[in-house]
Parts: sequence; C-alpha cells; structure tokens
Amino acid sequence: MPFPIHINIVDLVFKGMLIGMIASAPMGPVGVLCVQRTLNKGRWYGFITGVGAAVSDIIYAAITGFGMAFVMDIINNDTNKFYLQIIGSIILLSFGIYTWRSDPTKNIHQSGKQRGSMTHNAITAFLVTFSNPLIIFLFMGLFAQFAFVIPNRPFEMIVGFASIVGGALVWWYGLTWLIDKVRGIFDSSGIRIINQIIGAIVIIFSVIFLFGTCTNLYRF
Repeated sequence: MPFPIHINIVDLVFKGMLIGMIASAPMGPVGVLCVQRTLNKGRWYGFITGVGAAVSDIIYAAITGFGMAFVMDIINNDTNKFYLQIIGSIILLSFGIYTWRSDPTKNIHQSGKQRGSMTHNAITAFLVTFSNPLIIFLFMGLFAQFAFVIPNRPFEMIVGFASIVGGALVWWYGLTWLIDKVRGIFDSSGIRIINQIIGAIVIIFSVIFLFGTCTNLYRF
C-alpha cells in the first residue's frame, strides 16, 4: 500500500536537502572562494557566493534528473535498481576519497578585499561552479542511491529540486556563519581540515550505503 502523500513529500524533502548539502560540501574552487570572500568581504558576500553556486548545482541536478527520467523503466526494475544503488555508492565512495586526498588550497585564487556588488559575487561563483560539469556524475550517484527521480510526478519533483536548493543554502549559510565566528584563527590549513572532515563523512556514509544495499538491510 503506498504511503500517504504527506509522508512521501517529507521523505523527498529530506532526501533533497541531503543531496544538496552533499553536493555543496566539498571544498572545491567555489568553496574556497566562499571562505575567502567571507574572510575578506564579510559573511553575506560569502553567502551570496554560495547562492551562485547553488543556482549552478540545481541546473546540473535538473539535467541529471530529466535524463534519468527517460530511462525510468530500467531504473524501476528491482534488479537494475539494486545495481544502480551499488554503482551510486561506489561513485560516492570515490568522491569521498578524492575529497579527502585533494588539497583545495593548491593553486588557490586569492579573492581581493574589494567587495563589488552582490550580483557580481553571485555571478562569478555561478560561473566557477558551472565550469565543472563533472558534478553530474555526483548527482547521478546520489539520485541512484536515494531513488530520487519520480517519473510523471511533476509536483513532487519540483518539491524535490527545491529541497536540493534548500539543502545547498543551509550548507552555505552554516559554513559562512562558522567562518565568520572563527575568522581570527582561520587560515588555509582550516580549509584543508574542513575538506578532510567532509571527505571522511562521505566515505563513511557511502560505505554504510554500500553495505546496506548489498545486505538488503534497507532500500530507499
């Protein structure tokens, strides 16, 4: 018997916000830019940088979701879904290992203290994020693992994609709040530590997802 619609929506919102936070969390170029702008220009300039990145992320998330919707007959098959979730877990694990090992401060672009307009800060962050289409593979892994795509349910998918944006904004808001609070002791080593913590969390959860899928302990 299907769950009531409000249960489905709550579940979808939770998954969407989790996807948005996971996709935004690693300290890639835009993450470093956000930290620099928070330190150099102020918290809200850092946050608007995250907003620009979130706009780019939702475009790639929509491209991924609509692309997967065309093959839903394949995805809805239980056997295929099992293998897709395995692949999704492996993608997340690889992503976590890469994040753990990467140094986001290498070849860092220093953000100046000249503030510029909020619009300029948002657009430049959007362009930095949009220039990396490889994030599509991360969204593919997340969508497969969380069984996020719902065919022929436009309202639910709008809510889901809005939740991805919400999760991304929660992450950027929390990050800029934290950086603003510890600005006196924060340096490039702090960026590397945050990145390693994020990588470790993604690795742990991807291993849990992989184990749970293989042993049939849960199904999203």
